[in-house]
Amino acid sequence: MGLSASSAAPDSKVLQKALAHPDLLLNIAYALGILVFTLIVSRLAANGMRKVAKRFSQTDADRTMPEFLSQVVRWMLLTLGLVAVMNRLGIETASFITVLGAASLSIGLALQGTLANVASGLMLLFTKPYRIGDTVRIGDTNGRVKRLGLFSTEIDNLENIRIFVPNTKIFSNEISNISTNGALKIELRVDVGYDTDLNAAVALLTEIAAAQPDHLATHEVSVGLHEFAASGITVRMWIWVMPAVAQAARTRWIIEVKAALDKAGVEIPYPHQVAIDKTPRAETQA
Repeated sequence: MGLSASSAAPDSKVLQKALAHPDLLLNIAYALGILVFTLIVSRLAANGMRKVAKRFSQTDADRTMPEFLSQVVRWMLLTLGLVAVMNRLGIETASFITVLGAASLSIGLALQGTLANVASGLMLLFTKPYRIGDTVRIGDTNGRVKRLGLFSTEIDNLENIRIFVPNTKIFSNEISNISTNGALKIELRVDVGYDTDLNAAVALLTEIAAAQPDHLATHEVSVGLHEFAASGITVRMWIWVMPAVAQAARTRWIIEVKAALDKAGVEIPYPHQVAIDKTPRAETQA
């Protein structure tokens, strides 16, 4: 019985002190209200920003932007709410903001490479030099874009190897997007002998080029005489195909050109080497 009375005594003292300072209870209640309000508003604002950003994100290449912007909005509101709660409780916020600023500067200096990748990733999201699924050439890397992230871009090269390229390297390099224009020009050059009937050869090669199954009918084929080469006359020709079938189309085209020229008896010349014997002959004895 005495034990229960002794334990109740401190509680009554705490209650008496709290009742003696009604402003403290009011400030705590206000602080809790601000905290709850901040949590709710930050979540609603983040969801709203995500929905707004998704309206401008019509492809998978832009899926990072809604998430990133929503997180930025949420943490900004949470930070402001935390400062308001501390201020309501009578905690000096000026020193807190100073410490937070110093910590942010230190973190920024330590992670400046990472932050540069984030900044470059955002610039790539907004400028959109490529999208997921595009075939690109960036520096020495050729392949298809698999994923566009905040820190790096994932590219599957021609050997189906996943390459992670930092966004800063991409943004500082020349970017060639092979898929943007929807058509790719592939070119062949072949030499024919000097004794070839050039008009007949050009007509034959034009017929073969126009008959290629992957050639886009929206673009005209082009076949013409290019230059006098060392062993013959160079014929230059090109057709337009979709980037995805470019390599297969080139292979098929080369095979058909070689077969047609062989059938027509047109020589494809190649450099000849002539060996000259400069060894002095023995003098004929009288």
